[in-house]
Amino acid sequence: VQLQASGGGLVQAGGSLRLSCAASGRAVSAYTMGWFRQPPGKEREFVAAIGWSGGRTYYVDSAKGRFTISRDNAKNTVYLQMNSLKPEDTGVYYCAGGSSASVYSQRPNAYDYWGQGTQVTVSS
Repeated sequence: VQLQASGGGLVQAGGSLRLSCAASGRAVSAYTMGWFRQPPGKEREFVAAIGWSGGRTYYVDSAKGRFTISRDNAKNTVYLQMNSLKPEDTGVYYCAGGSSASVYSQRPNAYDYWGQGTQVTVSS
C-alpha cells in the first residue's frame, strides 16, 4: 500500500485546510486510517483515526470540535478537514493505515503503512 498525503500549506490562525490521503496498490477500505503530526522538534503524535466503514472516529482532545476525519472508500481516500487552526497545529502531517489497528489506538506502531507527510504551518 502506498499513501500519498497532500493539501498542506501556510495558513493564518483561524483558517482552514483540508488534507487528503490517497491510497494506491491495494484497497484500504478494510483498514483503520489515521492522521498523525510531528511538530518541530517533537515526536510524532496522534491526531485522528477512522474505522473501516467511517462510522467510528476518534480524536486527540486538542482536535475535537475543530478537525473532522472522513473517508471515501470508493476513491480509496481519507480526508482531514481542519478548521480554526492554531499555531500549535503546525507540523508535518502524516496519514497512516493499519490492517489491525483499533481506531482508539494512538500508537504509531499500531499502523502498518505511512505516507510521506505534508507540511502544515499556521502563523499567528
